[in-house]
Amino acid sequence: MSVTLTRPWLEFDLGAEMQVLSHVLNRPGFVTARRILWREVRNADLGPDLDVHDWLTGELAARAASDAPCFLTSRDVRAFEQARATQDGITATAVATVGLSNAERIGTRMAYDPASFGTINIALRIDTGLTQSALIELLGIVAQARTVAVTELGHALPTGLATGTGTDCIAVAAPVGQAAFAGMHTGIGVAAGRAVYDAVRQGGAYWMKHVRRGAA
Repeated sequence: MSVTLTRPWLEFDLGAEMQVLSHVLNRPGFVTARRILWREVRNADLGPDLDVHDWLTGELAARAASDAPCFLTSRDVRAFEQARATQDGITATAVATVGLSNAERIGTRMAYDPASFGTINIALRIDTGLTQSALIELLGIVAQARTVAVTELGHALPTGLATGTGTDCIAVAAPVGQAAFAGMHTGIGVAAGRAVYDAVRQGGAYWMKHVRRGAA
């Protein structure tokens, strides 16, 4: 298991093929993968008439990485954060890139210039075997941890405190196994929540201090 930066790519090697659940553009839903990727993009990469799905498919093919679920982000991928937590012998590893330039408060919507879009992309790896239903529950734990971390940053919008961005994306990975629950009372949920919270909070704090008035 490792994280490798070769800008504009960031690669999270899971250490083995695992079940991955996400809502990424290229391989959404339940898939099997060995790695999760980030592709940093700029306006020059994505013109108004570009088919983004086809473009990303070509980029991944050129990298021999068509198997990998891939996030798209305008955040500088060098600013990734990694955090790990262990509970009851279960270890969770989170990798996140955090940009808040198109932040939103849940239940509201603001007008943004697409050229300024940022995003929060989170990949989480659990080292214990889960059922598909537990993996779905784990996705909810990740979303909750992200929301708490962002809210505690105190990023004020005209609509209230930001709770995320309009383009957030999450991927969760685990071996296939028998653990049927991943909620907040379980070691899985505690480890996952802590790792994601720490990674997003660290990345968000950096963005608030260094990037807030500039790029995503």
